[in-house]
Amino acid sequence: MRTKPRVKICCISSPDEAQIAIANGASALGLVSAMPSGPGVITEDAIAEIAQSVPPPIGTFLLTSATLAETIIVQQRRCGTNTLQLCDYVDVSVYRDLRRELPGIAIVQVIHVTGPETVELAREVGEHVHALLLDSGDTSLPVKLLGGTGRTHDWAISRRIREAVRVPLFLAGGITAGNVAEAVAAVEPFGLDLCSSVRTNDRLDAEKLNAFFGVLA
Repeated sequence: MRTKPRVKICCISSPDEAQIAIANGASALGLVSAMPSGPGVITEDAIAEIAQSVPPPIGTFLLTSATLAETIIVQQRRCGTNTLQLCDYVDVSVYRDLRRELPGIAIVQVIHVTGPETVELAREVGEHVHALLLDSGDTSLPVKLLGGTGRTHDWAISRRIREAVRVPLFLAGGITAGNVAEAVAAVEPFGLDLCSSVRTNDRLDAEKLNAFFGVLA
């Protein structure tokens, strides 16, 4: 029997949006710090305020574009989230340093699914983190695209990754009420990650959230 995936709502911008997401069934919230591109960026003060307002066991994910361990550690301590989402690729030594300096903080590495070569990358990275999040960005562009694209990627590759790794897998990138059933059937992820598909005029839309969770019910 297939387990219903957890849902993470990203680009949360206020404590009110956090409560709307949680009330509609979100298991985790994404809080976006400075990025080279993409939507949803808020200040670290706002991230800290939101994280402090969220009750356990809801996951609070700090989305960071930083790649140096010391920078990420200081950032997490300022923001107070219970999870780190590394949106860019980092050296393996960074995972070791984060685990040592931030015990109890979960580490989620974003894998940007650009082609079949991503499978081996995900397998290697999966040995060092608590979960992976598959998205549709591209770190090779002149201005790195680290998420928030609203575009799907090749779910057949995502499925290969899920079968190759031992850690939980979140699926992101263009997931909507209209395609979520297909996405879940194709990949069978642990969790789903949403942003643009549940927002209207840059605000979290309770009706779109309700419609999305209605499909999952």
